[in-house]
Amino acid sequence: MVRRPLGVAGGDTSGFGCGIGDVAADGRQTVPVLNLRILVPGEMTDDVLGVLDGDASVSGLTVLRGAAVRPAGDVVTANVAREATNDIVAGLRELGVHQRGSIELQPVTTWLSRGGFEAEIRTPGSASDSVVWADVAQRSYEATELNWSYLSFMTLATVISSIAIISDSQVLVIGAMVLGPEFGAVAALGVALVRRRYALGWLAIRTVVLGFVAAILTTLVLALIGRALGWVTLEDVVGPRPSTAFIYSPDKWSFIVALVAGAAGVLSLTSAKATGLAGVFISVTTVPAAGNIALAAAFGVGSEIVDSCLQLLVNIAGMALAGWGTLALQNLVWSRISVRRARAAAHPRRML
Repeated sequence: MVRRPLGVAGGDTSGFGCGIGDVAADGRQTVPVLNLRILVPGEMTDDVLGVLDGDASVSGLTVLRGAAVRPAGDVVTANVAREATNDIVAGLRELGVHQRGSIELQPVTTWLSRGGFEAEIRTPGSASDSVVWADVAQRSYEATELNWSYLSFMTLATVISSIAIISDSQVLVIGAMVLGPEFGAVAALGVALVRRRYALGWLAIRTVVLGFVAAILTTLVLALIGRALGWVTLEDVVGPRPSTAFIYSPDKWSFIVALVAGAAGVLSLTSAKATGLAGVFISVTTVPAAGNIALAAAFGVGSEIVDSCLQLLVNIAGMALAGWGTLALQNLVWSRISVRRARAAAHPRRML
């Protein structure tokens, strides 16, 4: 994939150097530049400008004196190459800007600026591969919020999966997998470990456990009602199910698939380019296992309860472990990129 300055048709760059995001194979645009908006008390503005103005990855720096009302002070905006965002945010946090003001990050999907283009080119690393940890952490906290929407989606997905088991329908199993919201909370476990945000880890565990418990109990009640009405029979649960037997048959491949899917899911969450979460949802057998637990409990089939619980734990453990490993590797790589940026600042040169 080739990035070129936006000029006239045919790649003429004689006008002005400017850039647009690369377009991925799935049509999603990569965002190489982020707009940084800072609200800061007036006495801290010069320190903030010192962090921004001295960094080669920053372009379009603006100061609006006295424009902020709460907190009273100034508004500072700048365009920052995505690859350098972590270092910039870290410098601002060291000043305590997030304690006394605010730091906001917004993607710049289309930009026309020679200075911005050259700043992005000078910055080591790839915009598509860069991980903006502030964004990842915020989305992780949002994913671990135990609210009505999360419980509703989890319960509805589990109910659909139980119907899929009764009717032995792979289509309904896939639908239940896609509907389930649990991956964000599972991935947040890896973020908590890598970034040492242990409160986030507790929230993630709470959300995953209580979400599945609530969904299983609700589905159990509905299964008991269906049993009383004669809509669901023991044969539906223990009879031959060639299309859905994998739900209660954990093996080594269950763990391997969970590892691979967990790594792919984390990359989808952290990368500026990848959009593979749907494939992750379809690959892991968490929600269907929960549905089978509820059905087996309604009919007292102990063996299927045990096997389904094992399948659920294997998949969650595999995704969490893969998420932690992937994030740890990304953290290591980008810490080295930060060192490389410091060396590049000492010896400026054009870096592709």
